[in-house]
Amino acid sequence: MKLVFNDPTFSFETLRTMGYASYGGSDIGEVLATANKIEEGNFESWFENWNKLATELDKRANSFETNGEIVSASQSYFKASNYYRTAEFFLHGSPNDERLLKTWSASRSTFQKALELSDQNYEIVDIPFENGSLPAYFYTVDDQARPTMLVHGGYDSTGEELYFQVVKDALARGYNCLTFEGPGQGGVLREQHQAFRQDWENVVSPVIDYLEKRPEVLNDKIILMGISFGGLLAARAAAFDHRIAACVTDDGLFSFQFSKAFSAHGGEQLNNFEVIENKLKELMRQSTQVRWVIENGLYTFGAKSIEELFQKTEQYTLEGFAEQIECPVLVCEASNDHFFKGQPELLYSHLQSKKTLMKFGPAEGAEEHCHLGALNFYNQKAFEWIEGLD
Repeated sequence: MKLVFNDPTFSFETLRTMGYASYGGSDIGEVLATANKIEEGNFESWFENWNKLATELDKRANSFETNGEIVSASQSYFKASNYYRTAEFFLHGSPNDERLLKTWSASRSTFQKALELSDQNYEIVDIPFENGSLPAYFYTVDDQARPTMLVHGGYDSTGEELYFQVVKDALARGYNCLTFEGPGQGGVLREQHQAFRQDWENVVSPVIDYLEKRPEVLNDKIILMGISFGGLLAARAAAFDHRIAACVTDDGLFSFQFSKAFSAHGGEQLNNFEVIENKLKELMRQSTQVRWVIENGLYTFGAKSIEELFQKTEQYTLEGFAEQIECPVLVCEASNDHFFKGQPELLYSHLQSKKTLMKFGPAEGAEEHCHLGALNFYNQKAFEWIEGLD
């Protein structure tokens, strides 16, 4: 699905930002006007233009707030948060760039200002986790005990972004919702410097422990949703923690091993890493997508080299784990997924619990990764599945 750019990664990330318009995360005109100023494939141009828009919305929100226009202020802060997130997206190739932490922090702070000025029931919580904590948002419909969605992202999303992607639709259907960031994500990565870890069950279980203590939560109706790379992580957690009533993988993912992905796309055999690394560096110069995937991987996995990144991701497979899942699983597939093509079917084939493979395509405009650009339709179908479990 081409949007503004010929570059598929720039096009997709623009679609992602625009896609939250239905949920108050952007305005279509603002997105198009900004995207048309950006130089194709230029990471600096991407940052400068999105950051400029985010800053303008931040200032506008502050002006509204000062003048007592609270609804307008909240709406503008929500959009600023999404635009700051978009601006920060391609900075991960230089983890010491001071703009990275500054821009991400601005995305978080504007989001929290937006929540504070909204009529949303929420709490900002820190869930104890080993030597640190997991930052989370707990959203409630009211003070009644209800089924609860437990949601985390994947390779690059933030806890704030999940509000637009899932939370608003969950609340509208009577579900409480807790979103959190784990190692390799959001504040756990940027502030606590914890990289991704494969034993995601040890990340999710403390969050379920927390939820079980909340009177607003029906403990036998906690549904885990993992988005993007989070689809693999959530399934891994469900294999070990059988308190999870159901698991939604958006999209389904069985393996996140860079070695297999490289080989599947015509890469050399993995017996000479100097040749492989040279080939990847050449691909990074040619492809925005390859460059971002590698740079973000080095950052989020805490790898010091491409070879180390390959080694670290070898552990990220559901081989031998998918079969241990006992709860119902929804495996989602996007027909034009530029990251995980073929992976949903692979996960589905290994599951032995009650399972559903749900396919999305261009007829609904839902063919892109995680169905971005058609979130309203995707959530309608996902919640239809969840509600059908009873």
